[in-house]
Formats: sequence, C-alpha cells, structure tokens
Amino acid sequence: MSGGQANRADIHGYARHDFATVRQAFAENFAHRKELGAACCVYYRGEKVVDLWGGVRDKTTGEPWEQDTMALVFSATKGMAAMTVALAHSRGLIDLDERVCTYWPEFAQGGKDRITLRQLLAHQAGLFGFDEPVDAVVVADLDRLAAIMARQRPEWEPGTRQAYHAISLGFYEGELIRRVDPQHRTLGQVFGDDIATPLGMEFYIRLPASIPDSRLARLVTRNPLLSLAELSPRVLLAVLNKRSVFYRSMMANPGTLLGLDPDRIYARELEVPSGGGVGTARALARAYGVLATGGAELGMRPETFQALISPPVPPEQGFRDRCLFGDIRFSFGFMRPAPDWTFGGPASFGSPGAGGSFGYADPDAGIGYGDVCNRMSKSHNDPRDVALRSAMTDSLARLS
Repeated sequence: MSGGQANRADIHGYARHDFATVRQAFAENFAHRKELGAACCVYYRGEKVVDLWGGVRDKTTGEPWEQDTMALVFSATKGMAAMTVALAHSRGLIDLDERVCTYWPEFAQGGKDRITLRQLLAHQAGLFGFDEPVDAVVVADLDRLAAIMARQRPEWEPGTRQAYHAISLGFYEGELIRRVDPQHRTLGQVFGDDIATPLGMEFYIRLPASIPDSRLARLVTRNPLLSLAELSPRVLLAVLNKRSVFYRSMMANPGTLLGLDPDRIYARELEVPSGGGVGTARALARAYGVLATGGAELGMRPETFQALISPPVPPEQGFRDRCLFGDIRFSFGFMRPAPDWTFGGPASFGSPGAGGSFGYADPDAGIGYGDVCNRMSKSHNDPRDVALRSAMTDSLARLS
C-alpha cells in the first residue's frame, strides 16, 4: 500500500464533530507521514469523542487493522503499571514516603535500605540495570528475579541523581505489588482483575496464550542507521559504550525487546511491566480518561489523585536524566511534562513508548489520550503523535 489515497479510504471509526481535526490529522498521518497501521482514541470529560483506526496490521499480508487490533506499546506500558501501583496506594497498601524494604525486607541488601517508594518510582534509585544476568527465563521465574533484584546494588546514592529505569522499574514495581497485595497476585493479575476488567478495556501486561495472532499488529522496525543518525553525539557515544547508563538501561540485560516473539508476534504469559504491554489505543485512552476525572470508577481516593498531579520532586542534583540526557521528570511511575518532553498541561501524567505509542491523562482539560501504531518511528516528538495531539489541542481551544 503506497501513497495516501488507499490509506485514506481505510480509516474507520468515529470523531465527534468538534474533534474533526483529529480525524483529519489521523488521515494525514497515512497520506503524508508514512503511517502503516494505527489507532487513536480520546476521552473528554468521561465521554469517548474520538475512536479511530486504519491501515494494515501486517505489512506482509496486507491484513487490515481492525477495531480490536492490539499492538505492543513498549514503555507506554509503564503508565498502566503505575496505575496499578496508584490503586495499591489508594487502598492504603503503600505509602510513597515509606522505605521499599518496609514492604519487601530482602530489598534492603546492598545499600538499598533507605530507598523510598517515591524515589524508586521517580527513577532516582540508581537501579536502572542488573549486574547478574536477566533474560526471559529469569523474568518468568518471579522468585528468582526477586532474589536478583534484592542483591542488586544501586549505582549511586539513591535520591541524588536520576536515570531512566527503562525495563528494571517495572520488575521492582511488580515485586512490590506481589508483596503488598492481600492475595499476593502479580502486577499483571491485579491490573487485569481490578483495572482492565472493571473498565472493559483490552490491555494486557501479561498477554495470554489464548489471544490469536490475528488480533495482533506486527511491528515494522526502523532502519537502525536512521535512528542512529538522529542521535546527538553524546547519545551515540552512550549507545556504543556497553558500560554507559543508556546502554545498561535500554539495550542489554535484558534489553527492551522482551515483549517480541519470533513465532507468535509477541511473547505470551510473560510479565514485563515496563515494556511488554499489549493493547488498544481505546484501552489507553479509557484508563487515562478515568484518571483524568479523578479515578472514581476505580474507587480512587482524593489523596491518591492529588499525589498523581502534584509536582514531581527532583533528586539532589536536579532533573537532568543520566540516561535520556535531558530535563525529564517522573513521579509515581509516570512521566510528567518537562522542558525536554512536553505534553498536556502541568498536571498531566502518562508514558510514551518506543516507536510512537503514547498515552496520558490531562486532568486540567479532562482528557484521556491513547495512540498506538505498528510502524516504529521516533519515540520523542514523533511527527504522527505530535500532529494528533496538536489537532486535539486545537479542538479543545475551540470548546473553551
């Protein structure tokens, strides 16, 4: 499928009349920005006002992207994992300023005894990589993984610096949830039972084996030379240095590709809460739409909602991220708007994913936003995502 004409005819779904510019931007993504298959959904003050999908889910076969097609969203999964942690907070199971080892005594090993939950969830714990080997076999054995995490030493004094915990954060969150949940369920199970099912959304942090391949979009990765060409000299050096924070957090042991499977498109029955979530744009927007309006449908307490929207607390040396090389901000497991990564209003929180997927809540505007795709492009300021969010902002401006 080439050019814009065929792809324009492939767009399906709904956009309320006052959000018609979002539908136009979605169509233009296929016509002018090399979109292959994608979906976009927006909730506004609790109402679904945009629900679009189009293109193809499999470039090789040309099979269309359907209403229920799901895709791997990489780090956009972090937002769903953080939502699960927020639910535990709302239920009084955890306190952000309590030490992690209060809930998980073995965590105190290796100089981690003073790390607070707030620091861990803000990527300030210095636990962005693993010294011991971690692969899919280890990840599938939660007791073995927990023992490795308990022995891991932080790279610096926790709370002094910040470095994006690309994959490791979700595993620490997962063990925390397993410890505090009264039934000792995994994070993926709690998310499925207490968030996805009640909200009627299709998103899995542990993709069941029963999901057929025909429901899944095959990813089309970028030419790595194009990606490298866009990197700053500093990031390029970090990519090539196996001892760098970037390499250890993003690229190795276990790396960010655990969610892929050569035989069945995506890995099944494997929990990767920081990067292995599979779902629809509709699910992301639905979840964030609930949070944007206070979380009442999930029984979230006002104290938890206030914690979600409160300004992030910087480490001693400021918000400059040692992995992402910019002023990036996190709190409660979510990314927050920052000078080097802008989205929504100042109270917004969410998580972007490698290749272009994104989901976030904007409580000031009452917006829950979700965007997923199968042609991977930029993770930061992807032109397709920027176009959709700009169109949504224009629509909101006309409503005010």
